Amino acid sequence: MTDFLPMTREDMAKRGWQQLDFLFISGDAYVDHPSFGPAIISRLLEKYGYKVGLIAQPDWRSTTDFKKLGKPRLGVLVSAGNLDSMLNKYTAAKKYRSTDNYSPGGQAGCRPERATIVYCNRIRELWKNTPLVIGGIEASLRRFAHYDYWSDSVRRSILIDSRADLLIYGMGEKQIKELAAQLSAGISVDNIRDIPGTCYRTESLEHLWQYTETPGFEQVTNNKKDFAEAFKTQYLEQDPIRGKIIVQNHGEQYVVQNPPSMPLSTPEMDEIYDLPYQRTYHPSYIPAGGIPAIQEVKFSIVSHRGCYGSCSFCALYAHQGRIIQSRSQESILQEAEQITKLPDFKGYIHDVGGPTANFRQPACDHQADRGTCRGKQCLFPAACKSLNTSHNEYLELLRAIRKLPGIKKVFVRSGLRYDYLLAANDMAFLKELCEHHVSGQLKVAPEHISPKVTKLMGKAGRETYLKFKKAYEQANKELGKEQYLVPYYMSSHPGAGLKEAVELAEFLRDTGYNPEQVQDFIPTPGSLSTCMYYTGLHPLTGEKVYVAKTAHDKRLQRALLQYRNPKNHALVYEALTAAGRQDLIGYEPKCLIRPLKQGHYPAGVKPGGKPDKHRSLQVTRNKKTKKQTSRS
Repeated sequence: MTDFLPMTREDMAKRGWQQLDFLFISGDAYVDHPSFGPAIISRLLEKYGYKVGLIAQPDWRSTTDFKKLGKPRLGVLVSAGNLDSMLNKYTAAKKYRSTDNYSPGGQAGCRPERATIVYCNRIRELWKNTPLVIGGIEASLRRFAHYDYWSDSVRRSILIDSRADLLIYGMGEKQIKELAAQLSAGISVDNIRDIPGTCYRTESLEHLWQYTETPGFEQVTNNKKDFAEAFKTQYLEQDPIRGKIIVQNHGEQYVVQNPPSMPLSTPEMDEIYDLPYQRTYHPSYIPAGGIPAIQEVKFSIVSHRGCYGSCSFCALYAHQGRIIQSRSQESILQEAEQITKLPDFKGYIHDVGGPTANFRQPACDHQADRGTCRGKQCLFPAACKSLNTSHNEYLELLRAIRKLPGIKKVFVRSGLRYDYLLAANDMAFLKELCEHHVSGQLKVAPEHISPKVTKLMGKAGRETYLKFKKAYEQANKELGKEQYLVPYYMSSHPGAGLKEAVELAEFLRDTGYNPEQVQDFIPTPGSLSTCMYYTGLHPLTGEKVYVAKTAHDKRLQRALLQYRNPKNHALVYEALTAAGRQDLIGYEPKCLIRPLKQGHYPAGVKPGGKPDKHRSLQVTRNKKTKKQTSRS
């Protein structure tokens, strides 16, 4: 049946259904598109013959909405949505966000804080013995005891607090197929403990014979070194081939994590993206103006999953994994053809990529049988000798999409790793990228330029960025195109103090770039940087790390990166003074800001730099003109 999945009893009646097999509760509005997790999982279950219905953004203040589709036969699936519900609701400054792109009309407040836990508690009120399974990004990254930035505390595993029977971490397709098969065969959810990519609760470890145990909840709450040690184990074992079972005590219970699920094969990836999605939001949202999140992905194509970039502030390693899983060109071209038939398609494919656009293949041939290298990165501090850097297949794919009837342009807008491109030394690819796949601006993410900070981030340094910038500008010059490089920078990442922020501000001055947007580091659950933020330690090396934690310290760093904004003048002045860099306050070309007005300096502080003669002369002339005007 080609239609949206049931959201009401009337929808079920049209399909002749009396009872669902699975009920999916989602914190996002229902968008039937392969960029939205609930749609993927539900469509996959549908393909294998299960009856699935969705309740999107239920009113959590009572159980009324949760029971409108009835008690399901096999289980309830719960996800907070495409974002962690706390990140969805709060900014880095812990202020309420005014909009929610995953809700009708972008309206905020359509889901509760800690949505997974709240939804599960309502389900337990209704059906105490129905199998309850949680998944999605919120559950995936909170599966162990974790630091929660918004409460500034260590919280228990979300599996404990939600009282769910099973937690699916990662993307979930293999896990949900196996789980559904076992439940359908009559196996009790309490006895389903062998599925890779899942976590479960247990009161005894007698059934386990080979595992590694991390410091428990009580230990990591009271001792930051124990927290860092627990994170280190969890981080290093996130591999589907060599990873071990991990156990963490939570009082009278243990959380047991099975090793990650095996990567999807190309046919399995094709199967997922070839499902009969409606490729838009449910029509019930039309009166509210639709779901804004669809705009970014409606005319975009996911070509692969996974990322071996291993940026410290990203938790993708723990969700999609470090092994690339790619779709076939045939599947991608088929989706591109489907997009051309959409009524509002104007001829432009907005993106073809994944977490990192130019990672279309596994990092090396060894990963197929050995997994990822324990404690090592593929690109940092330098590209591994075994790294496959060829961009040929990705370029062939882009060329093939360009040739399809009805397509005017194919853009690449998802993250591009320029250090990987430089490692390939493929300037022909860069030139063709600039000629056909850049829409006036290419966005890249150096994040910072201070060696101290980029080392902690696991990112390439200043010289690599400048080398790419030069190559990009040269390619556009040869093409006769005026296209710009738009770098993203992050303030207040662990390791970044005022000295490093000033260093970045001087770099921005020297390169002539004025960032309109600067992202404050947000310690989201599951990332290595978040562990550094909470503990003040690098969990893999044990070294101490400076962390800017107060709101004012963060404002000072952010202001330095946007020192040209007049609104930031007082903050920049304070930051430069605190950093002992008054030499950057004055009228010399290298100065970041001009001195404050006479009498506005704090006690004991003198401005740096020398007055500019031409500016002083102009000021004198202006004063004379004003006097003459007043006399006349």
